[in-house]
Amino acid sequence: MKLTDLPHRTLAIVRGRDREAALRTVLTLAEEGITAAEVSLTTADALWVIERARRELGPDAALGAGTVLTAHDAARAADAGAGFLVTPGFVPDLTAEGAVQLPVLMGALTPSEVIAAVRSGVLAVKLFPASLGGPAHLEALRAPFPEVPFVPVGGIDTEQAIAFLSAGAVAVGVGSPLIGDAASGGDLAKLRTRAARWRAALAGEVAA
Repeated sequence: MKLTDLPHRTLAIVRGRDREAALRTVLTLAEEGITAAEVSLTTADALWVIERARRELGPDAALGAGTVLTAHDAARAADAGAGFLVTPGFVPDLTAEGAVQLPVLMGALTPSEVIAAVRSGVLAVKLFPASLGGPAHLEALRAPFPEVPFVPVGGIDTEQAIAFLSAGAVAVGVGSPLIGDAASGGDLAKLRTRAARWRAALAGEVAA
């Protein structure tokens, strides 16, 4: 999995109260070209959603599990078909000897957390919550960590996404500004509209 190859450099974060709606959301996003998604384990029946989405999208789809807090979470997500794991903070159990061998986007906010994440061998550092420091915080972190792939997540709309990508993020994670209430039973037509607007807004930055 190469984060720089994600369509529109976007990782969609699906979290909702209705498992059928969450599944439809993942599939609708894929139809609209936003094919990389994480299903938060806080979603209703999240493992069922991951399993069904994997069945529909095939083995090569960039489909992962988010809000992974323990090695047990990781194992269950892997069994359901997750291809990568995303955490809100540093979870050393996920990269310890004997852990499930899946790529990890490890949550971090401070320099010390970034160092710990990098030393554990993660795929990328999830800068969370990105809204706390904004693109300026990412720029500050990239000074001592120029080679670390950062994926900002949290409170990111299209304007913020462009700013973070310009500041050196390899991709951005987006939840409610893109998903809205679709994963809890909201209007899928509106989700398609938001997806189209997201793609259009990021087109110039991705091509740059």
